Amino acid sequence: HIPLSGRNPMLQEALGIRPHVLVLNKMDLADPRRQSAVLEHLKQQGCLHVVFTDCQRDSSVKKIIPLVAELVDKSPRYHRAENAAYSIMVIGVPNVGKSSLINSLRRLHLKKGKATAVGGEPGITKAVLTRIQVCEKPLMYLVDTPGVLPPRLGDVETGMKLALCGAIRDHLVGEDIMADYLLYALNKRQQFGYVQRYGLAEACDDIKVLLRHVALAQGRTQKVKVLTGTGNVNVTMLSYPAAAYEFLRDFRAGRLGRVTLD
Repeated sequence: HIPLSGRNPMLQEALGIRPHVLVLNKMDLADPRRQSAVLEHLKQQGCLHVVFTDCQRDSSVKKIIPLVAELVDKSPRYHRAENAAYSIMVIGVPNVGKSSLINSLRRLHLKKGKATAVGGEPGITKAVLTRIQVCEKPLMYLVDTPGVLPPRLGDVETGMKLALCGAIRDHLVGEDIMADYLLYALNKRQQFGYVQRYGLAEACDDIKVLLRHVALAQGRTQKVKVLTGTGNVNVTMLSYPAAAYEFLRDFRAGRLGRVTLD
């Protein structure tokens, strides 16, 4: 979803002259029409080796190890004849699929199962883990690392995009604010998949109207005790916070269509 704002500029500085590959994961969720424009923009920033991957299907992940081996071999500083093993660090902002990528590489090249825990929220990987072998020929080890965000975000919109993609915990921003921004972002890009999904008559820009439809479509209700003159009455009401969370979840799972926010 965020090929440009989902990058930590401090990590880019740390890379320097080291051979590196930019992996844009979860490509199954991104808008394919934006791919060439994104590549062009990254090329202008000096990113020459970009791989689009989808760890659910593994096939696109095949390109990574040959490319990494080629880049290391071409780099005289990092090519050491006496040591044939490659040690590679996987770095990036939280919740972009670093652990999923390592597990995918192991499935492909070693036919082995999970080596590192994954989850749909930031902070699953707590520490720099031990080296994980992902390939036999060439002998290659990957190091999984916790996601790292810059200490200060460039602007509010970048922060909102990161929050929508789960790089920042939802409650720190607020699901209601995120849902409002998501509706604005979808309308701006003319991505109206939500209209059909939640049974709206047409596109709308009022988040309350949308959340009401989400709550009705997904059955998000809550029982509330109302105090009346004759006693307490239980009333079923629509749960707007639950509807906002459902809206965000549908976006993250790709159920509202393929969207690139950058």
